[in-house]
Amino acid sequence: MRPHTGLRPYLATALLARLAEEGMAVAVVMLAMHRTGSAAQGAFVLTAWMAPHVLAAPLTGALAERARNPRLFYLGTLGGLAAGIAVLAAITGRAPLPVVLAVAALGGGCGPVATGGLSGLLARLVPEGADRDRAYALDAATYNAVSVAGPALVSVIAALASPAPAVLLLAVSAAGAAATAAALPHGRADAGGCESGDGTAAPGPEPRRTLRADLGAGLAAMWHLRELRAVTVATSLAFVGVGGLTTTAVLLAGDRGRPDAGGVLMTALALGALAGSLAVARWLRSFPARRLVPLCLTGAGLGLAAAAAMPSFTAQAVLFAVVGVFEGPLLSATLRIRADHSPPGVRAQVFTIGAGLKISAAACGSALAGAVAGLPPHLLLLGIAALQLAAAGLHRLLRPRPRPAGKPAARAGARARGHRTSG
Repeated sequence: MRPHTGLRPYLATALLARLAEEGMAVAVVMLAMHRTGSAAQGAFVLTAWMAPHVLAAPLTGALAERARNPRLFYLGTLGGLAAGIAVLAAITGRAPLPVVLAVAALGGGCGPVATGGLSGLLARLVPEGADRDRAYALDAATYNAVSVAGPALVSVIAALASPAPAVLLLAVSAAGAAATAAALPHGRADAGGCESGDGTAAPGPEPRRTLRADLGAGLAAMWHLRELRAVTVATSLAFVGVGGLTTTAVLLAGDRGRPDAGGVLMTALALGALAGSLAVARWLRSFPARRLVPLCLTGAGLGLAAAAAMPSFTAQAVLFAVVGVFEGPLLSATLRIRADHSPPGVRAQVFTIGAGLKISAAACGSALAGAVAGLPPHLLLLGIAALQLAAAGLHRLLRPRPRPAGKPAARAGARARGHRTSG
């Protein structure tokens, strides 16, 4: 069996798992509001669901790498995600709030496997090279697809029936992901191939460490390997802006006389991101990821700045779609860099921690946007654009400079070995 024969079932797994994860951000709030009439309870449950994503990310990654039976690990974690959603569908608004919050926290603790955990698995299924670049572009497209389909599906079902069936459907989606993940060929397509921060090949797999040592190894790798550090810091800064974009879009639409059309701008952004990811998979999969990151951040920043200056809502919607065309390839490039430069023993951690940091950054951005919501919307959008441009500059500053041909690699190799033995 060729390593990349698992790509199609992987994409099905990713779509089902991420549909459940993305839809929960809307469904759990709607369910609490429907049963209790209190938006505050919905916000509390959503917070309890999201908070463990960051805290559980290092543990999820470490356990994924250490699992003797990867099928059982992904079956268990995605099954836990499905069970948490199903129980919330039954008890939200009916059981005491502390019980609901505890269930939400437990279910949310399985969330990182649906995002970074699955993306880290892809390197085991597809060999390094053009096939893997295409695979990560398609993986990025699954994120963009569910960002459109998840909230839309929940809203439609809630309108036709009630929020409870919508939440149950998300549980079924997560259970389907568990079943397809258990059927994946969990071989290692690329057990080595990691690079040091200067592009040198790092040593092969190191001896098995304790779980306690593994928990810090992912963060150490992300800090010491410059490619990982550059993309993590840059995308986290950019996501402070992205986190405030939904609030800003609603305010911007209202300022243009379309108070109910904020969702139109975000849908245009998501559709543009989906198109951008598919374009990378089709035409740009060999374009260097390290060059694609600052290019996409710059394009997104300029597009948002142009949208802030447009008096026409239609023109703004078009520009949001253009911004999305840059956002899609940015995610694809981020995933490729994590796969190519992560030491094999901590690759899953790098993916889960990276996803957790972006979620945290987006949460900070959302809170910041709420705090300054009284400012003119175009100024908020310009601030978000400035963060994208600053992130592009930061990535150029932090990433390693290409080493001239023929320069000895002993020093870089020694740094990589020192990191791996001390990490």
